[in-house]
Amino acid sequence: QVQLVESGGGLVQAGGSLRLSCEATGRDFGTYAMGWFRQAPGKEREFVAAISWNGVYFDYGGSVKGRFTISRDDAKNMLYLQMNSLKPEDTARYYCSANRYRNVKPREFGSWGQGTQVTVSS
Repeated sequence: QVQLVESGGGLVQAGGSLRLSCEATGRDFGTYAMGWFRQAPGKEREFVAAISWNGVYFDYGGSVKGRFTISRDDAKNMLYLQMNSLKPEDTARYYCSANRYRNVKPREFGSWGQGTQVTVSS
């Protein structure tokens, strides 16, 4: 089992940037893929990005491709999400999660953190 704690959210103007962090404890961090998801009020949870266990393969949701970058630092048990060119529609609570598998697909994500709120003003 892995425990996850997200941080780095906040209020930012459209066009701005934020970097989210996720600290993992418990299960061996370097052996599974990690991902970011988001959920806005009244909407279903949406896949944002994933990174393979070795940091070589990536997968991005269509709405963030080219603007967001996922990365990991296994030495620190940390996952990151660099978010650039933010838009009001990126407003949501962002969650990190661990995949059951080493690679970005198939997606069987679990062990959710408590999330961090990102609000983008227009």
